[in-house]
Amino acid sequence: MKLPLTRALLERSPAENRARSLRSSVAFTLVEILIAIGILSLVLAAIYSSWTAILRASKVGLQAAAAVQRSRMAVRTIEDSLICMQSFGANLSYYGVVAESGSEGSLSYVARLPKAFPRSGKFGGLDVRRVTFSIESSQDGAKQLVLRQNPILMEWDIDEKEHPLVLAKFVNDFKIEFWDQRKAEWMDEWKQTNQMPKLVKFSLKFADNARASQREMQEITRIVNIPAVMVQPAWQMPMTPGRPGQPGQPGNPNNPQPGMPPGAGQPGIPPGGAFPPAGPGGSIR
Repeated sequence: MKLPLTRALLERSPAENRARSLRSSVAFTLVEILIAIGILSLVLAAIYSSWTAILRASKVGLQAAAAVQRSRMAVRTIEDSLICMQSFGANLSYYGVVAESGSEGSLSYVARLPKAFPRSGKFGGLDVRRVTFSIESSQDGAKQLVLRQNPILMEWDIDEKEHPLVLAKFVNDFKIEFWDQRKAEWMDEWKQTNQMPKLVKFSLKFADNARASQREMQEITRIVNIPAVMVQPAWQMPMTPGRPGQPGQPGNPNNPQPGMPPGAGQPGIPPGGAFPPAGPGGSIR
């Protein structure tokens, strides 16, 4: 049995033997395959870790950009509403300014708001509204700055009370101060009911997440100059046309009617601003 096999091997040509040896040397061993699989796994792990790091960095960057944008919008909303603040002395019970500083701070006042103010379309033409900014806890426990609005002389809307507009998240402190011209210092609350504050300073502390420490918070402070003044009760009184002594009405020579120079005679009024005494029967002498 061995002789025919040996003879068959001897009868092969040298070319056939070389081709057979080349075919046997091209194949991979099991060890080489395992090494190749290990190197491929390392490369894939490096690519995956780099990709996840890029995704995390992108997510953190988007969150930071959104937080900065929300904080800027919140500060701008408070500034715009403070500029529109108004008050009427004859109706102080409706136009009071209420402020409380701290981790649950709030600020409430009445303003004539423009059409571009948030949620103005919900109230139609009712531009005079009470706005209330306050810090409240969300469902996940984080602090957030919310805005509620209500037209003056009307009850609060249930939807507005239960679903206020969230201006910014992770707001941990809201501080409000008013400039007192008499004392020349900042006050925590406004007690002068006969006038409006000239300057209002507010500060907000923002964080990137709910677990941020005090050092990681960003504090934004703004001072707003209130351009309006309180409408005094005397200005709200209706003026009866033709009432003697009123500017521009007959009977007051010191305040002539529109278009008449000072000192000029008024229609139907003799010089001196008084009629001559009446004679018998009511006739003028």
